[in-house]
Amino acid sequence: MTGSYSEDTLVEKPAIALFSAMGWETVNCYDEVFGSRDVACNVSTGRENRGEVVLTSRLRPALEKLNPGVPAEALKLAIEELTRDRSTMSLVAANKEVYKILKDGFMSQIQSCEGEAEDYTIRFIDWNEAKNNDFFLASQFWVTGEMYTRRTDLLGFVNGIPLVFIELKAAHKDLKNAYDDNLKDYKDTIPQLFWYNSFIILSNGRQSRVGSITSGWEHFTEWKKINDEGEKGRVSLETVLRGTCDRVRFLDIVENFILYSEAAGGTRKLVAMYHQYLGVNQSIRAVNGIKENRGRLGVFWHTQGSGKSFSMVFFSQKVLRKIPGNWTFVIVTDRLDLDNQIYKNFASTGAVMEKEARAEGGEGLKQLLSEDHRYVFTLIQKFRTEKGEQYPKLSDRSDIIVITDEAHRSQYDTFALNMRNALPNAAFIGFTGTPLISGEERTREVFGEYVSIYNFRQAIEDNATVPLYYENRIPGLELENKNLNEEMAAILEEAELDPSQEERLKREFAQEYQLITRDDRLDKIAADIVEHFMGRGFAGKAMVVSIDKATAVRMYEKVQVYW
Repeated sequence: MTGSYSEDTLVEKPAIALFSAMGWETVNCYDEVFGSRDVACNVSTGRENRGEVVLTSRLRPALEKLNPGVPAEALKLAIEELTRDRSTMSLVAANKEVYKILKDGFMSQIQSCEGEAEDYTIRFIDWNEAKNNDFFLASQFWVTGEMYTRRTDLLGFVNGIPLVFIELKAAHKDLKNAYDDNLKDYKDTIPQLFWYNSFIILSNGRQSRVGSITSGWEHFTEWKKINDEGEKGRVSLETVLRGTCDRVRFLDIVENFILYSEAAGGTRKLVAMYHQYLGVNQSIRAVNGIKENRGRLGVFWHTQGSGKSFSMVFFSQKVLRKIPGNWTFVIVTDRLDLDNQIYKNFASTGAVMEKEARAEGGEGLKQLLSEDHRYVFTLIQKFRTEKGEQYPKLSDRSDIIVITDEAHRSQYDTFALNMRNALPNAAFIGFTGTPLISGEERTREVFGEYVSIYNFRQAIEDNATVPLYYENRIPGLELENKNLNEEMAAILEEAELDPSQEERLKREFAQEYQLITRDDRLDKIAADIVEHFMGRGFAGKAMVVSIDKATAVRMYEKVQVYW
């Protein structure tokens, strides 16, 4: 289609111009010629045919530049390994294998003149200095698979390796068509292109989304901010391109914000969402300033459903890779289900390889903390001592970072004090799905101020979670004690309640407790729950929250009666 409203005019050309402004070399490859013919007046990428997707004419000089003094034979072996046929592998398995080579380098072994084997680790990309790499954007790039030939809109190459795939649609077309009609087809017909892919961008100019080779349409997400969380979020092609394809940010995302998660349904490739990328990098800056902030790295508040557990993995993995030090991460929760979930996320992504990383009881925890481990997972309750006993110091190290998850209350009690006695020089960062409320100044004393915020409203706007509505229901309850809420909160804030603490609660609030849990009141609530749930017009789940376990059981029984 030609004319002022075409995809080429309104979407593709501005995108190419932006890439050029960001320092990428740009070439239209529609009329590309192949082989060694005279190309003085034609476009050539150095390919022999359309089946090649790695531009070795760009890769070879890049490797020579990045690996000075390495024999040509070693570089040749590295190129052969990178470009070898992986068609017998699944797409994601091939992609994962290539990613590891690109990220960590390839070990080439050749025979020296003396007949001894010599090892050379070949770097494909300079992750630290963007200017040392070759950034090339090809538009209208033809690729031939086993049976079919396809023409891609935009492909971004770094040192001749196709790392970013961009599919564009005209502004008046549904963006989902780019996923259904184009991306799915390309993965089937020219899969070799996606062995190397880091992430995918789909855009029609008005809407833009980012995802991976394993992302379903619902997991392609908008990239709304570029430099800082304080920016006003904006959905545009310019925002997503500047936010992900600026050369420095691009290398950071590819190196530090990609994970492969092994699950029952197969391997998933995860690319960080914009709030994870910005939030984790804010936290990295806090680690770099660990002396100035005295180990108080901040509170990382990202609401439920925002990928907070994977943000922990991105954070710890980037610290290990980019900040010098023999870092150890102690991941602390106060509930077994959270401990299981977080450990599973770390293990499924390959971040944790040690089976002994989880503390088995209090003595097992002491042993782990006195040894050298990359990760230690524990419940804070395992920092337990007998009455009158002082918890021993286990390590003087200042390169230990304690990550606590959803453990506001347990950060102030005896367990927390014991943890600080054990690790007096450790740094602390709190990850939470809920905001700090009034009266939680002690949280700031432990962790510092917010280091990153992604709140409930933002998550709703990004479709990361569903809206929450509040409706006041019956029956009303009037109390003369105007300080009830504050007094209740103060006691509940102390810690997870053991039997003696539960008895204390009942003693201190005996009158209020009896009013709240009276049979006639609970009957009215149960009847109202059933009437509301059955009459709301759609199927779904519901949750009932009660003052204690005994009342929860009573409510369950009463709901059954009215059901």
